[in-house]
Amino acid sequence: MSIDSAAPVRAEEPAISARTATKRTVLMCKPQFFTVVYRINPWMDPALPTDTSLAVQQWQTLYDTYVGLGFDVHLIDPIDGLPDMVYAANGGFVIDNQAYGAKFTHVERQPEGPAYMDWFGANGFNVRVPIETNEGEGDFLLVGDVILAGTGFRSDSNSHAELSIIAGRPVITLRLINPSFYHLDTAIAVLDDTNIAYLPSAFDAPSLAILQERYPDAVIVSEEDAAILGLNSYSDGYNVVIAARAKDFERQLRARGYNPIGVDLSELLLGGGGVKCCTLELRR
Repeated sequence: MSIDSAAPVRAEEPAISARTATKRTVLMCKPQFFTVVYRINPWMDPALPTDTSLAVQQWQTLYDTYVGLGFDVHLIDPIDGLPDMVYAANGGFVIDNQAYGAKFTHVERQPEGPAYMDWFGANGFNVRVPIETNEGEGDFLLVGDVILAGTGFRSDSNSHAELSIIAGRPVITLRLINPSFYHLDTAIAVLDDTNIAYLPSAFDAPSLAILQERYPDAVIVSEEDAAILGLNSYSDGYNVVIAARAKDFERQLRARGYNPIGVDLSELLLGGGGVKCCTLELRR
């Protein structure tokens, strides 16, 4: 099956149903030590300068946005020498008070796994230490009672079975094929319990067929918006916090009855992360 990388044709939008915001509880990490000193994804270039103070300012805007939406925002202390710790979504997957820890692929990030598991344990979660390599909510996305799970670059597909046993929910494997979209949360945005947005060209043909069958009314995002990690967004079911420059995605969301809120995380994009990367949902 060939995958057309051209911008999607604007079809008639599905009928809009009422959207309901649900209070979220999330974990974040201030980018106090953010910089780019190694390269483990195509977005990173140690030769390019980074501005830690700007990264903190942009992150603070995201934090303030969540607080303004009524979210319960928890913070984990950043650790000097772990510049990617700001991407809290990669720190684990939390459901039913169980925290399935992360086991990172790259040695540069491996100390983050124990750091996040220590926080989970200290805050009353039942910590499940991983056997298989996985990068948390970077590759695990809950849609209703189903977990979409990415593989191909970071999380091993064996971790999908491991999580399915822990979570007691079906886990659907999706294979990513574009190195720029190395985590599932860069190629799919969960909008609510039944709706998603995604970039077709990020997936192999069998995975794309699964998405098309399960989510026939999904929002298909343009290559241009995906290229600024527009899909790396976070929704409470009505409000969807997205990259400020993802203007066509913003239009699509409004047409579907959502309330998109744009934030600028351009400095953190230098490390390969956006809104969702900075946001780990805590589900008791």
